[in-house]
Amino acid sequence: MKRIEIEERPDWQQTAEREGFDFHTIGGERYWDERAYYQFTEEQITKDIEAPTQELHAMCLDVVERVVDSEELLTRLAIPPAFFDLVRTSWKEGHPHLYGRFDFSYDGVNPAKLLEANMDTPTSLYEAAAFQLIWLEEQIARGVLPAQASQFNSLAEDLVRAFAAIPPGGRFYFSAMSGSIEDRGTTDFMRKMAEYIGIETRHIDIEDIGLTPEGRFVDLDGQWIERIFKLHAWEHVFHEPNGQAIPGCDTQFIEPAWKSIISNKGILPLLWELNEGHPNLLPCFVDKDPRAPVAKGWVRKPYFSREGANIEIRTPGDQVIFEDGPYNDAPYILQQFAPLPRFGDSYTLIGSWVIGDTASGIGIREDDSLITKDSSRFLPHVVLG
Repeated sequence: MKRIEIEERPDWQQTAEREGFDFHTIGGERYWDERAYYQFTEEQITKDIEAPTQELHAMCLDVVERVVDSEELLTRLAIPPAFFDLVRTSWKEGHPHLYGRFDFSYDGVNPAKLLEANMDTPTSLYEAAAFQLIWLEEQIARGVLPAQASQFNSLAEDLVRAFAAIPPGGRFYFSAMSGSIEDRGTTDFMRKMAEYIGIETRHIDIEDIGLTPEGRFVDLDGQWIERIFKLHAWEHVFHEPNGQAIPGCDTQFIEPAWKSIISNKGILPLLWELNEGHPNLLPCFVDKDPRAPVAKGWVRKPYFSREGANIEIRTPGDQVIFEDGPYNDAPYILQQFAPLPRFGDSYTLIGSWVIGDTASGIGIREDDSLITKDSSRFLPHVVLG
């Protein structure tokens, strides 16, 4: 695993805008950064990333199977009792799912360590599936990269297959909160993959979803929303007024409610309990006293933190790193510290994607801090040798 500096394409911004990559720059700072790329060997990808991703995904599904039949475990994961049956039924009936992402600390030598699972509403999908592939193809065409250079990246093809596996139905809605160009970029890309196989799609902002007196979800024209992909986390839905209508409604939700078990950091202690000593897992426990100082060599995370918010790291050398945020009203976990590899001034995180039940590709994020955030830079990768 190498970080290789390279000249950026002189027209990369125009290319991004032509391709609809409207959030390549965030707050005046680069989000997409092609001044360097990461290079992996084929063995590093297949042995150290792809195989563990596949195995961890199977382990997570095993946890879901155990949790849905246990009110004690559902409670431990802070899922409201009113939604126990919804979560259980969505799993027992095999409600379809599309995607997820594991975040790894990996240095190219030692086993990748799972930091968390984002299995409900992960973003950075478009840039991983499409734009870094455009970068690769153009750099090969320009002679900057050798013709045999490739990527671990079958995300688009696998998404098309995942949509094709969903039982046919009516119009498919894709939704995100209004005002987030990153979220909209994710849902628009997924719409394209669905439309590729002839599915009729429509976008609707989360705020515009209506609810009839009979408990049916509808769009702004009063049309029934038969099925919907929602880029909106289940832990939020569970506590929203319209969310209370979901257990009795006739809309199919993707991701399904059972994904609330895997997207919850409370799953990490369960994974450790059931698979203690697994080379890709870190020791992890429910934090019984979140007010106590974090011990050296440990990390405190809320169950429902996103984009690095409210995470506190205390390194073995007693350095404390904390990212403020709004996620301070849920249980916490304590996870053993696994340092992200450092290249120059940047710390590197690997996001390993699962489409359906298949390990499908990676995206790489860099930050000047040990905590990866929504503003952290995205860099492309290459597989050679």
